[in-house]
Amino acid sequence: MTAGGGAGAFGRSRAKRYEPNSSQTTFEEVAGIDEAKAELTEIVDFLRNPERYNRLGGRIPRGVLLSGPPGTGKTLLARAVAGEAEVPFFSLSASEFVEAVVGIGASRVRDLFRQAKEAAPAIVFIDELDAIGRSRSAGSIPGGSEEREQTLNQILTEMDGFTPSTNLIVIAATNRPDILDKALLRPGRFDRRVAVRPPDRAGRRLILDVHTRNVPLAPDVDLNMLASTTPGMAGADLANLVNEAALAAARRGDDHVSADDFTVALEKILLGAERKLMLTDDDRRRTAYHEAGHALAGMLIPKADPVRKISIIPRGGSLGVTLSSPDSDRFNYSDDDLLAAARVLLAGRAAEQLVFGGLTSGAESDLEQLTRIARHMVGRWGMSDAIGFVTILDGEGSNAASPETLALLDVEVRRIADEAYADILALLRSERPRLDALAEALLEQETLDADEAYRAVGLEKPIRREEHPPLAVAETSIPTGDAD
Repeated sequence: MTAGGGAGAFGRSRAKRYEPNSSQTTFEEVAGIDEAKAELTEIVDFLRNPERYNRLGGRIPRGVLLSGPPGTGKTLLARAVAGEAEVPFFSLSASEFVEAVVGIGASRVRDLFRQAKEAAPAIVFIDELDAIGRSRSAGSIPGGSEEREQTLNQILTEMDGFTPSTNLIVIAATNRPDILDKALLRPGRFDRRVAVRPPDRAGRRLILDVHTRNVPLAPDVDLNMLASTTPGMAGADLANLVNEAALAAARRGDDHVSADDFTVALEKILLGAERKLMLTDDDRRRTAYHEAGHALAGMLIPKADPVRKISIIPRGGSLGVTLSSPDSDRFNYSDDDLLAAARVLLAGRAAEQLVFGGLTSGAESDLEQLTRIARHMVGRWGMSDAIGFVTILDGEGSNAASPETLALLDVEVRRIADEAYADILALLRSERPRLDALAEALLEQETLDADEAYRAVGLEKPIRREEHPPLAVAETSIPTGDAD
């Protein structure tokens, strides 16, 4: 191969081309995100019937930006649009454009759009657009900014070169639309933006229907109940849950997937597999009181999420866990909700100090979650009189405030933590007999479900609209370095 031939091959697009066929993805396989599907129906209609729009002078959006958390179905949606429209689909990740050699990325962009135009009507799908589409005013990336900017400029140029008769649509996906260059988002480029959010309970039920089509379910599996147990899970999470449940059933040698298999799968996904750690009697007792503190706080604090299960069996990176979840999906949280969560998180440390005195490293995960909640309350959500109704932290925790204001932020975070700790320590001290009873039950049985836990402390279990396994986790961490 000559040097020129090698360079030419290096600059060719690595996009995968999918042709319409009998096994193509359709909207039937996309469940639980109906709003996003509705937004893309017009794109499908244009690719099928472009003359309907061209006749009236209408112009379909040249680019569609799908944004949302990982696993919500952005790539699946793009493939479903191509499948419904029955057109070629060119797919690649934005990072595949860029190489160390300046100019290669731009060459690959030109080659990709040349192929797509020749195959038009067609769809070009660029995943993880933020890999090359990051704002050029946000600072350079050492060693790679020139190549990245040339690649971005070439994409902008190619999208500007579309004509109404091109019948080529660019669909891109990103988890971070806030950091994209403004030139990408102006009309004429990615001029339609579709937010793909995690599904609600009804959406999760539809997604479970899709993923269990070919899974033999036992009669005790209730998909409605399973949908209610998984708030916050996206489509990819639910697909993984069904697969893990099927694997659990296969390991047991059963012909059907049971409700217990789904419970095992959910716990494995959230907590990791059980670990065979030989804990000393002291560590085991401390862990029991730690988890009993979390659980008792969850039972007694009105705004806390209901307790579903408690365990002192080591899993993943934790020595024990207290599992809880709300009765329904939550989309908004009051300051009382957040302060209740802070008290529950600190209850494990408070129980240890109350019973044993001194401190251990087991509360690491709890303290990380507490700090995040308190910082967001003060710096993002205006829940501090000292800071006021202003935002001084962005979604990533970065700050944009004066040193004096940031120092005040630290003071307010510490105040929230100290007050929450004092409150929960006083509560556990007054409820010490119940704390002891719950810890002893854990030491005897190792794992308690909600009914057993409430019986152990002599409380009546609240009537809930749904009874289901837990999602939120408070855990006793294994210190770094001891996890193996």
